Amino acid sequence: MARTRSLRRTSGAIAVLASLSLVTACTGNTAEEVEGDDETQGTAAGGDSAPAGGNDEPGETVTIGFSAPAADHGWMGAITSAAQAEADKYDDIDLQVAEGTNDVNLQISQVQTFINDGVDAIVLLPFDGAALTEIATEAMEAGIPVINVDREFSAPEAARVTVLGDNYGMGRSAGEYICERLGDQPDAVVAEIAGIDNLPLTQDRSQGFEDALGECGLDVDNRVAADFTVQGGESATSNLLQAAPEIDAIWNHDDDQGVGVLAAIENAGRDEFFVVGGAGSANMMREIQSGDSVVEATVIYPSTQAADGIRLARLVAQGKGMSDLVEVEVPRMVQLYAPVVTAENVDQYLDSAFES
Repeated sequence: MARTRSLRRTSGAIAVLASLSLVTACTGNTAEEVEGDDETQGTAAGGDSAPAGGNDEPGETVTIGFSAPAADHGWMGAITSAAQAEADKYDDIDLQVAEGTNDVNLQISQVQTFINDGVDAIVLLPFDGAALTEIATEAMEAGIPVINVDREFSAPEAARVTVLGDNYGMGRSAGEYICERLGDQPDAVVAEIAGIDNLPLTQDRSQGFEDALGECGLDVDNRVAADFTVQGGESATSNLLQAAPEIDAIWNHDDDQGVGVLAAIENAGRDEFFVVGGAGSANMMREIQSGDSVVEATVIYPSTQAADGIRLARLVAQGKGMSDLVEVEVPRMVQLYAPVVTAENVDQYLDSAFES
C-alpha cells in the first residue's frame, strides 16, 4: 500500500495532464473531422519517435483485446459499455471483447487467447491484479502492450500503461467533505461502510478517509465492511445501525451497495445523519438533487477508466503520443480525479453517471 500511494503521488502532475488530454481530444477519426490537423503533427527535437499530436487522425487498424470482470453491478457494467462505446468512435479500432468473468483462471485463458491471436494491444481490468500479473507479463514479453485498468498488477513490467481511479484520494475527498460539515464538532460520530476489506482499493479508500478526518480532529467511530452488492450493503448497514444509536455522518464506499445502505436506513427509520456516497451513480445523484434525502454527496470514481484505456491502447499500438503533452510517449500511469458531487454541482455530473 505504501508503495502504491507513493507512486500515485509522484505521478500526480502527469496524471492531471493526461486525463485532461483524454477529455479534450476529439471523439472521432473520420477524414472530415481531422482535416486541417497538420499543424499539430511533429516530433520531439532530436528524435523521430511518436508524433505528439493528431491523436485522432485515422491510422492503421489495430486489434485490441478487452477483458474485465462480470458486469454484476452498475459500475462494472458501465466500465464495459463505455469501453465498447469508445472503440465504436474509431474506424481504426477492432475491439475484441471477452465475456466478463469473475473466474481468475478463465480471465487468464482469455488473455492467453489474445496473445495467441496476436492482437495489437490488450486492455485488462483484472478481477485480481496479482493473479493476472504473470499472464500480463507474458503478453508484454510477446510485444503486446497491456493497458492495466483499475486494479493494479503486482509488477510494474506487466503493463505499458496503468489507468487508475484515485482510491486514496476518494477517501480523502469524502473525509474532507465531512470535516467541512462537522469539523467544529469534535464529538461528532462518524461511521464508515467499506467495500471488500482484503482489496487494496478498499484499504486505500479507508486510509485516505482516516487521514482526512484526522486533520480536523475526527475519527472513524464505527466501521463495517460490505461486498459491493446491494444485499451486502443492506446487511452491513443494519448491523451498523444496531451497534450505533447515534451517528452524525456516514461514508459509504460504493453507490451500488448504497442501494442496500439506503434500504437499511429506511427500514430502521433513522435520519439524524447525512450520507456521503462513493463512485458517483445516477441514482445517488438523484437523491442529492431531491434535497430531501440523507444522501448529501457522492465522490466520483470514474466508470470511464476502461474507455480511457481503449484510447491509450490505440495510441500506443499506432505509435502515437498525447497531443496535450510535450512528451512524445504515452505516460506509464494515468490517475483520474475524485471530485465530490453535491447539490451545487450535481447537474454537471448527472448526465454522465452510471445507473446502479
